[in-house]
Amino acid sequence: MLIIPDNKIIELLPYPKLIEALRDIFLSDFTMPVRHHHFYNTPAGDENTLILMPVWNNKYMGMKQVTVAPANATANMPSIFAQYILSDSKTGQPLAMMNATELTARRTACTSALAASYLCREDVANLLIVGGGKVAQHLAHAHLAVRNYQKVSIWMRNPAKLKQFVSDLKKQGIPAEAVSNLEESAQEADVISCATLSKTPVIHGEWIKPGTHLDMIGSHKPTTRETDNEAIRKSSIFVDSREGALHETGELAIPIAEGIISEKDVKADIVELVKGNHPGRTSNEEITLFKSAGLAVEDLAAALLVYKGFKKA
Repeated sequence: MLIIPDNKIIELLPYPKLIEALRDIFLSDFTMPVRHHHFYNTPAGDENTLILMPVWNNKYMGMKQVTVAPANATANMPSIFAQYILSDSKTGQPLAMMNATELTARRTACTSALAASYLCREDVANLLIVGGGKVAQHLAHAHLAVRNYQKVSIWMRNPAKLKQFVSDLKKQGIPAEAVSNLEESAQEADVISCATLSKTPVIHGEWIKPGTHLDMIGSHKPTTRETDNEAIRKSSIFVDSREGALHETGELAIPIAEGIISEKDVKADIVELVKGNHPGRTSNEEITLFKSAGLAVEDLAAALLVYKGFKKA
């Protein structure tokens, strides 16, 4: 079994190539059982999440184990740790093991960018990124792979971290700027990509102008959300999967429980968008929203890209 180092994972997952690998795998045949969620409390009383994500096709099988520990942020540690094992689906033989933290962050950002290629306007110019965690570090690069943004605005709660975050993006050639007024920035944005661990809405529907695309990533529990009911009500809703997004995330589970929307209001999932079963955005005035909960097949696409590239090297 190959043990693939972190530096090779970064090298073998360039954003445009990963976006295309995701598009290809969504067009293919695969089996993806509902993932397992387990919640447990730490001795300090914090609630962590253990997630197990299996998937397979006629050649490969993948399994990712993820732990989400929000309190890690107070100790300057990542909130998410993950490991990935890739196996031969016919024999069960393990083929490769890799740290899935970087893999997860990149495939999450690239799935959002892939969805945005169908859901945001062609003439978008201003991208607003809300959050400063591991996934947020990749969002600008991923979205710039599908649209030509003139400005990338960044908002997060920690001013010192925000300053460093923007500085790092500028060094990488991203036209980034720090913003302090989230309401004002959201009103000006063409695309809002939100990747936080907030328990309550940080983006409000009254801020959103016609034609905006909302990319909602962070909420992963039925009790947490990043947008309010008004944003949900105003939006044409798309998801990575109905099973995950509708029931595992408060973004949609809460407004469904409150009667704001129903499950039938979801226009399409990412597979239906990629296959052309739904046209995606239908007008320049439409407000679109993509809610991702994360799919095991996305990890498989990324892991195969790494595995095959590592074997060739």
